[in-house]
Amino acid sequence: MHKMAVFASGSGTNFQAIVDAAKKGELDAAIELLVCDREDAYVIRRAAQENIPAFVFNPKTYPDKRAYEQEILAQLQKKQIEWIILAGYMRLIGPVLLNQYPRKIINIHPSLLPAFPGKNAIGQALAAGVKITGVTVHYVDESMDTGPIIAQAAVPVLDGDTYETLAARIHQTEHVLYLDVLRKLVENQTNMEVLPE
Repeated sequence: MHKMAVFASGSGTNFQAIVDAAKKGELDAAIELLVCDREDAYVIRRAAQENIPAFVFNPKTYPDKRAYEQEILAQLQKKQIEWIILAGYMRLIGPVLLNQYPRKIINIHPSLLPAFPGKNAIGQALAAGVKITGVTVHYVDESMDTGPIIAQAAVPVLDGDTYETLAARIHQTEHVLYLDVLRKLVENQTNMEVLPE
């Protein structure tokens, strides 16, 4: 059983999908900790309902990223966390965590990277008028959405799509793709081959 921490900043739909898969035995993992940087995030309520401990912090109360990441690291080490799974966590990961978890920090992003990195990728895709967007799972590095890509899935942009309708289809795809990648990662216990550059 592989110990995971999920980092999230928002409603936590991917968090819930991962927890549900672990509970059903579809993912050989125990979700041991939620790390959240927003005290009002709905994902905290989800964690409480699942009896998963949450480390909730306000970055503004720390002198810098290094300081709060040191505290996060202490929480992770206490729980012997092996994998960090980002699920809508809206902060860049710094060297404190990257150095301790090389190739063990995974993110999901709602676009076909390198297109539409950063915030509001779904809105960016709609504004650009693309016919296809999608979902990317990738290893995390110090920059925004630039780590090596592990897997991608396309989602068509339909005529008449609104933010809400496109987001709903992207979230459905995220839940399937993320679980598939996480399952393979923990089963292999080796670095997955990444897509060629």
